[in-house]
Order: sequence, then structure tokens, then C-alpha cells
Amino acid sequence: MPRIGFLLLVLVLFISFDWYCYAGLNQIFSGNLWFTVIYWIISIFVLIGFYKVFIDFSKKIGDVIRSVSTNLLMGFGFAVLVAKIVFAGLLLFQDIGILLIGIINYAISFFVESHAIMSSRNTNIITLSALLASIPFISMIYGITLGKYKFKVEKINLKFPDLPKAFDGFKIVQISDIHAGSFDSLLQVQKGIDLINAQKADLILFTGDLVNSLKEEINPYLKAFSSMSAPFGMFSILGNHDYYGMYQVAGKDPIARRIYMDDFNKKHEKIGFKLLNNDSTKIEKDGDSIRLIGVENWGAGPFPKKGDLDKALVEVGHEEFSVLLSHDPTHWDHHVLPHLKHIHLTLSGHTHGMQFGINIGKFKWSPVKYRYKRWMGLYEKAGQYLYVNRGFGFLAWPGRVGMSPEITLIELESTSI
Repeated sequence: MPRIGFLLLVLVLFISFDWYCYAGLNQIFSGNLWFTVIYWIISIFVLIGFYKVFIDFSKKIGDVIRSVSTNLLMGFGFAVLVAKIVFAGLLLFQDIGILLIGIINYAISFFVESHAIMSSRNTNIITLSALLASIPFISMIYGITLGKYKFKVEKINLKFPDLPKAFDGFKIVQISDIHAGSFDSLLQVQKGIDLINAQKADLILFTGDLVNSLKEEINPYLKAFSSMSAPFGMFSILGNHDYYGMYQVAGKDPIARRIYMDDFNKKHEKIGFKLLNNDSTKIEKDGDSIRLIGVENWGAGPFPKKGDLDKALVEVGHEEFSVLLSHDPTHWDHHVLPHLKHIHLTLSGHTHGMQFGINIGKFKWSPVKYRYKRWMGLYEKAGQYLYVNRGFGFLAWPGRVGMSPEITLIELESTSI
């Protein structure tokens, strides 16, 4: 279908959906003129907002900070849309019930004299539906204003019988999924970086997705992230989004791709990261050492599969204590667990906890759990651990509800001492 025809179809469906929601709410407000005016002003504003966001995202925006207005427009638009979807779903449920009762009454009318066949909507139920729909709306407004930069430190203590004694009490900070192209405030990002440094970790590890697509998105934040430091260094890997700009800019030209990625790798170096692309390195302390391993992205499904665990493990001995950086947690089940070499701890990200969910004590839930078996927090199997960080930044929807941006502080402990 031609593009204009598709857009017209979307517009007709959107207006029909909007009218259905309006008709339901109008029963509560009894046709109040102010309600009608405000409702349609908001609807038009959301449409214009989505169009502006679409235009902005169509541009190749590189080394500029995304505008606050773009994020607020997109976030508010999504909040309104989700609230309407919830309300329309509840309204439809009531309408289906009315229709079914009407059909039953109609059938009965052939045998028994009856009164009204079709009942009208219950205003109390419509009001309750509107109140329920306001819950995700209010939550999402919080998420796009305050929640997206409310960084939280998750502290994890892991015990190992074969951890070298010199590394007892060794502290690792993990961050993941920076997605620099989504940020709209250098000040807020700096607060997160200051919180990283406040942990006084021995080692800082980044598990991929520095940008959304274009490598230039990190440029406004290079100086801020370069203020991070750790006595035993900082290391990073690539995530699936880190390759998309290469495909977009360089296409299939192998030379252009290499030039693009070489420049992208230099941005990691400017921050202070040493990239581990299917490679490993030793971290030495007081005569002992542990092995740090990094693979390029490997993800189940439609994601780049450039990670080569066998290549990364070439120099790793069977008895070495090892920590693996692998962006996508599906890699753990597909390649890490079945591997002959025992990898003590794997650090991943990628899922973001879907930036929406519930994380209270031991109770954790997010829609992303229906897509990913390992989606947030700590997992253990056969003496091997996986930790999935829910991300430092945000992507697509510019907010977070119940899934705060995360800085993970992992302390290693030797049980043989």
C-alpha cells in the first residue's frame, strides 16, 4: 500500500479508537462542553507530538543532546495512548457483556414476554474504568519526568570457593545500556556518573549499547563518562545497538564498515574503556589473578551474532577464575552454560527490565519476562552465575516506572579463607 494510503488508514483507525474512548468518557461528564474541548485538544496535541517526534527521529541526529521537548512529547503521547488503551479495553469488556446479555434476552423474548432487550452502560463501571486507566497514566508521567534518572545502586555479594585470596572483597561496578542518544540532560547523566564513582569500585565494567544507533550520539557525554575511574581499569563490550549505525552509514561496504567501527572504538578509548571484542585479559592483584573475558554481541532472535566465545576463551585456563561480559543474557543459556570451560560469573544487560514493572523486595515482574527467560537480577546454575543489569539509560519510551536505572556493585568473597 502506498505510504500516504497507509498513513490515512492509521489516521482513520486512530480517530475511530479515539472516538470510542471519548463516547465512553462523555457519559461520565454528561456532554460537558469543557470536557469535549479539553479531550480533543489533548488528542490533537498528541497527534502533532507524535508527528514531530517522527520528523526528529527521521533526521540523522548525531553529536547533539536530544531536546527535552522531544522526550516529553513522546513520553506524554505514550502515556495518553496507554491510558486510552486500558480504558477502551475495559469499556469493550463491558460492551461485550451488554451485547451477550442482549442476545440472550432476545432469544428469551420468543418464549417469554420481556422488557428491554439491550441494557445501557453502567456509569459507575465506566467511572471505575477511567480511574483504573489513570494509574498507568500517572505512573508514566512520573517515569518521564523523574523516574528515568532516578539511579539506584544494587549491591550484590557473591561467594566462591575458588576465588583467589587476593580478590577477597574485590568490588566491581557494572553498568549497561547507556543509550546516549536518548538522554536530554547532561546534568542528570553526570549525577549517575558521580554515583558510579562514589562506589569506589576496584573495576568498572560496561556491558554494551553505548548508543542507540549512530556513534556520534555519545559525543556530548564523552567528557562526563571519562570522569569515571577505577584502580584496576575500565573495560567494555559492544551491544546490538552499537552495530546499527555501521549498517546505516556504511551499508555493505567492508572498508566503510571498518572505518566506522574503528572510530567508534576510539570513543570507548576516550572514555577510558578497553574494549574486549572476543578477547580476554588478566586482572592481577598481589600475585594472584582473575580472567576478564569479553564477547561481541550474541543474541537469540533477530540480533547481531558476532560473539565468539571460543575465540575469547583461547588463552583462558580451565582452572582460572573468570568473569565474562556478554551483552545479551540469552547467550548464557545457549553458549556459556554448555561450554566445557567453567565461567564463574557472566554480566549482561539488554532487557532494561522493559523500563516498566514491579521491583519490590523479592517480588519482581515486568512484561519482558514473557520474552526473556533471564531478564533482571541474579541467576545461578551449576555453580555459574549470571547477573542481568536493567540499564543505565533508556530507549524508545523516554521513561522508567518501577525499573530504575541501575548501577550494580558486586563484591566478590572467597569462602576458602
